[in-house]
Amino acid sequence: MTAATITRARPRTGRPKRNITAHIFLVALVLYFLMPLWWLFVASTKDAQGLFSGAGGALWFDKNFNLVQNIQELFTYKGGLYLRWLGNSALYAVVGGVGATVLAVLAGYGFAKFRFKGRDFSFAILLGSVMVPLTALVIPTFMLMSQMHLTNTIWAVILPSLLSPFGVYLMRVYAADAVPDELLDAARVDGSGEFRTFFRVAVPLMRPAIVTVLLLSVVGTWNNYFLPLAVLSDQNLYPITVGLGGWQALAASNNGGGASLYTLIVVGSLISIIPLIIAFLSLQKYWQGGLSLGALK
Repeated sequence: MTAATITRARPRTGRPKRNITAHIFLVALVLYFLMPLWWLFVASTKDAQGLFSGAGGALWFDKNFNLVQNIQELFTYKGGLYLRWLGNSALYAVVGGVGATVLAVLAGYGFAKFRFKGRDFSFAILLGSVMVPLTALVIPTFMLMSQMHLTNTIWAVILPSLLSPFGVYLMRVYAADAVPDELLDAARVDGSGEFRTFFRVAVPLMRPAIVTVLLLSVVGTWNNYFLPLAVLSDQNLYPITVGLGGWQALAASNNGGGASLYTLIVVGSLISIIPLIIAFLSLQKYWQGGLSLGALK
């Protein structure tokens, strides 16, 4: 009788080799993207003299930490005009971003799940509009708003912000794969109407794409500069981008405080990115999970 011997593969004791080059490249990218934010924060803590003298270095703090004083001066400058600009940007971004997201979700879902005459041709026109730069549409938009007597109003900024061709394209591509037709047919067989099927089945499955379109729309409207600059003339209606741009031109002409106004511009730029950071952090959890939530329900 021969005994069968079973040989087992010895587990590898050596650790997998790390890709040092990839880690160095990632660290370099992190530093590349964080360096402007770090400079912005450091510059916001300096007074007008320290901002231009560079005594502590451009990337390090000065001996005087004036962040609180700079913020107080910013909020009280010209009767708190910056706070009004901050509220205007929030209004434009929220109304325009949410409206653009709602229209993009409805249009993308319709393109993905319904067959109608001219669907492919309409979607081809939509893809073509994605290639058009937004700056090229500023003058036609201004002419249109002027004919509708909407220039120098909040609607001149909000109404154009409701259109997001890329958001419609993203929702169409995502809904075509993430929302199974069999699941929709099963809901219809159970007696669910189209609206109920859309809100109870399709929307939970499209949650990550909806959040993505919402963030892109909000950030795009918040950072919009050329459109408000063209359609608005009242500084009380300016968003932050146009307002800070006006301050920069005033400081460059040496008629509005010079170096001290540059300090307010830097601090205002720092505060203007805080709402975007909060939006990203608060909506990040909705990216994870939820892909099969509608199916489980």
